[in-house]
Amino acid sequence: MSPIAIVMLVISIIILWGGLVASIVNLRVRPQVEGLDESDDLTADDLAREHDAPLHRDT
Repeated sequence: MSPIAIVMLVISIIILWGGLVASIVNLRVRPQVEGLDESDDLTADDLAREHDAPLHRDT
């Protein structure tokens, strides 16, 4: 491999693994979503949607 290819490989590995490390650190610092009210509960919408009939489309 040429030196340019090796440098680009190292840079891309640093960017990829650095992003992974940054996202893990971010999740460790702020693990939970804050500021949601009970009315904003997403699982309640999913549970209510379970009882709806599926859409039928005539194509």
